[in-house]
Amino acid sequence: MEPFVRITAIAAPLDRPDVDSDMLIPQRFLRRPLADGYRNFLFYNDRFDANGKEKPDFVLNREPYRRARILVTGANFGCGSAREGAVYAVVDFGIRAVIAPGFGPFYAGNSYQNGLLPVVLPDECVRELREQLHAAPGAEVTIDLPSQTVTGPDGRQYRFDIEPSRKERLLAGLDDIAVTERYAAELDAFERRHDAEMPWLAHLDFGK
Repeated sequence: MEPFVRITAIAAPLDRPDVDSDMLIPQRFLRRPLADGYRNFLFYNDRFDANGKEKPDFVLNREPYRRARILVTGANFGCGSAREGAVYAVVDFGIRAVIAPGFGPFYAGNSYQNGLLPVVLPDECVRELREQLHAAPGAEVTIDLPSQTVTGPDGRQYRFDIEPSRKERLLAGLDDIAVTERYAAELDAFERRHDAEMPWLAHLDFGK
């Protein structure tokens, strides 16, 4: 997982609350392998018409927002099902952070596991950021994780909260598996000691 430390990038304004997981990636694409490029299915019903052609009025279909790495949107982003594909699609598109007044709990949890930073700011601050982005398309936003700050196009800083353990893992680029692997030596030592102390357990059949 790519570490997240500090990013300065084009931010795209999406003036929509309650973006659910099916909007982010419709269910019919979830059986597709990741190699197909989940970025192609992000906001599929909003980005493409019935013939698969891009809708020119959707924000991520327009320059310079095609190159956005930050999304600034409405409340309750990622609500709905727990499908992790809704995070895969955002990350594969190139977005590293989403700024919103709130997130669906499953979406936030999946985001941390995939290197996507969910930044929660008060609704009035998020609206202010979107207004600036609409006024100056292509404007950049800076997110600094060590200081837990967002800097808008006008230079104003907004501080956000994050659980210390989540912050540590993002900074180091660690998901749950990588954290567990840090203790591989200790786990191996425990298993060897356990087998030596209770060798009879290896002969038990717990399937009966």
